[in-house]
Amino acid sequence: MGLRIGDIAPDFSIETTQGPINFHQWSAGSWVFFFSHPADFTPVCTTEMGRTAQLAPEFAKRNVKPLGLSTDSVAEHMRWINDVNLSQNTSLEFPIVADKDKKIAELYDMIHPGESSTAAVRSVFIIDPSHRIRLTMTYPMVVGRNFDEIIRVIDALQTTDAQEVACPADWRPGQPVIIRPSVSDADAKEKFPQGWKALTAYLRLTNL
Repeated sequence: MGLRIGDIAPDFSIETTQGPINFHQWSAGSWVFFFSHPADFTPVCTTEMGRTAQLAPEFAKRNVKPLGLSTDSVAEHMRWINDVNLSQNTSLEFPIVADKDKKIAELYDMIHPGESSTAAVRSVFIIDPSHRIRLTMTYPMVVGRNFDEIIRVIDALQTTDAQEVACPADWRPGQPVIIRPSVSDADAKEKFPQGWKALTAYLRLTNL
């Protein structure tokens, strides 16, 4: 059985493009965007690595550390980074795990034999500062990730951690949120003095 939302992300020690890391020590106190790639020097992966580098300020202001993974060596990763920087007009500064023996890919269930028995699919794990998995997504090898959605869901998770709310479909920061059904109207008056709009008895929208 694969990893599920709410599980503690497995710890590991591994070489990366920024030296050896122990995952839990490296990520302590931060959110993590952990994402895997089928291989270095492949076109879709190159665009994704570049987009992650371009979004570095957005990740930083949300206290998120990106961590890439590909089943190639550090030396291959370093050569690939040059291609990423040149072709995507960026400067990649986050670490990329060198998982040549596929140890971490297997630990995180990133090898899907129906897609490939040797390469990791495009897995996404959003992991919170307590090392708990908060979101998982898996893309096929030929489809690049939607980075707008990755940023959106991090915003939603951080918003719902801060207050007793939930986020409706297609929610973006600044839009109304849902007061959780577990919060009574009496408690909601104290927690949300700005008030709310009740669309049904269980669907109450408020602005934060």
